[in-house]
Amino acid sequence: MVVGIIGSGAMGAGIAQVSAQNGCRTLVYDTDGTQLEKARMLISNGLAKSVDKKKISSDFRELTLSNLEFVNELHSLSDCDLVLEAIVEVKEIKKELFSRLAKSVKPDCVIATNTSSLSVASLASSLAHPNRFLGIHFFNPATLMPLVEIIPGLSTDSSVVKNCQNLLTSWGKTVVLAKDTPGFIVNRLARSYYSESIRIAEEQIADFATIDWALKTFGGFRMGPFELMDFIGNDVNYRVTESVWSQFFYEPRFKPSLTQQRLFESGFLGLKTGRGYYSYEEGASKPKAVEDPVLGQAIVERVLAMLINEAVDSYYLGIASAKDLDLAMEKGVNYPKGLLKWGEEMGWNKVLKVLQNLFDWYGEDRYRPCVLLKSLAEETKKIDW
Repeated sequence: MVVGIIGSGAMGAGIAQVSAQNGCRTLVYDTDGTQLEKARMLISNGLAKSVDKKKISSDFRELTLSNLEFVNELHSLSDCDLVLEAIVEVKEIKKELFSRLAKSVKPDCVIATNTSSLSVASLASSLAHPNRFLGIHFFNPATLMPLVEIIPGLSTDSSVVKNCQNLLTSWGKTVVLAKDTPGFIVNRLARSYYSESIRIAEEQIADFATIDWALKTFGGFRMGPFELMDFIGNDVNYRVTESVWSQFFYEPRFKPSLTQQRLFESGFLGLKTGRGYYSYEEGASKPKAVEDPVLGQAIVERVLAMLINEAVDSYYLGIASAKDLDLAMEKGVNYPKGLLKWGEEMGWNKVLKVLQNLFDWYGEDRYRPCVLLKSLAEETKKIDW
């Protein structure tokens, strides 16, 4: 199996390492020679650290490195069986790349995009043979995160989907299948974790530190939403939110916030710039949370109700199976449990009541309960596991 990776940034390098570790001859392509060398060193040093920690042997490291080749000519990918693109999230740039790539690879080569939120169908339109094109979305860091979303386009052959599922499973990845809708599974369902938390802060119900404390203490999340946005980068998080919102024809549930837009515009991107929702400058101390259990529980119920409603809506619309929807959130963003299982445990009636109260109070479609949630609460429908 010969695999090509286009893009030698952190994501591309990570996917290339996973491929090479699993015995595939792997070619990493980039026009930037300096970036290619950085990717080579990133992989080499990462493997060396694994040897030092006795996670892998030195022989395995050398074997992995021998499977890697770094190239700066597109035609070098001519023997690839699979080429996966991991470049900037700009549709026009990706489409132009795919159009050129199709002329360089063999006729049966599968071409895939690692896009996190762009339309697979739109990207496939640049190809003469869209039946061999699909989305294969890894999560960062690709070497550690187990989840991969596979997203077929409207024309993708079922055999291509199946072969890619088998390949990624053989690489030790947890594979879920999603329809080609904005954000797919994880980046769609997770929007409420950020946006509703920001809304709570904007209404001055609680500050960033208190909301983070509540969702970790009473929700069991590993990181609070503001900590997580600063970790991901407010540029990345904001752009994904904006992309999902616009692709859903400005659906109120996905509306971005001015708070995050202003941080983005100011260059306060989080950890990587030293300032985001919190300050990371030397000597800076994190604000103290108001540890009020009643307030904390109320925050968690509100955010959870929004998250669960989105999961129910995705299930209702057939975006993915119930199993894959829950698996994606557990393995892709480390949620303590899947959102549909969480809804069952919380009680559909309670979830519906929280949303209905919000809808009645604000009068906004943002809080509109999914019709299936109403049926689940009335026990006229059940989740098919």
